[in-house]
Amino acid sequence: MVEKALHTRLHADAVEAYDALHAAVPDDLVEALTTAGVRDWRIWRSGRDVFHLVDVDDYAAMREALRDHPANVAWQARVTPLQSTPDDYSGDDDGLPAVWSLAAQRDGDTSIG
Repeated sequence: MVEKALHTRLHADAVEAYDALHAAVPDDLVEALTTAGVRDWRIWRSGRDVFHLVDVDDYAAMREALRDHPANVAWQARVTPLQSTPDDYSGDDDGLPAVWSLAAQRDGDTSIG
């Protein structure tokens, strides 16, 4: 399993629409995410900054599987206009770089990234 932290930023007038859109993610997208190996996808928002934590078998394979998946394409058509930094699923994204981990330090592992 891999955990990937992501950051997106919303347009100033899109905060309420973003929250409303995520009140009920479509079932076909939930199924597509699950099939692509996503165990959990959690989202936090602070103002316009949105932080995601994705628990997935293989992040790159998940993005490849979702790039042209009809459920994800439809979802991206709804969510992308709300973001000031849209994601094009080009395949070169690897999430936010890890800086520190309490568990890793306790275990003597200094290579968390």
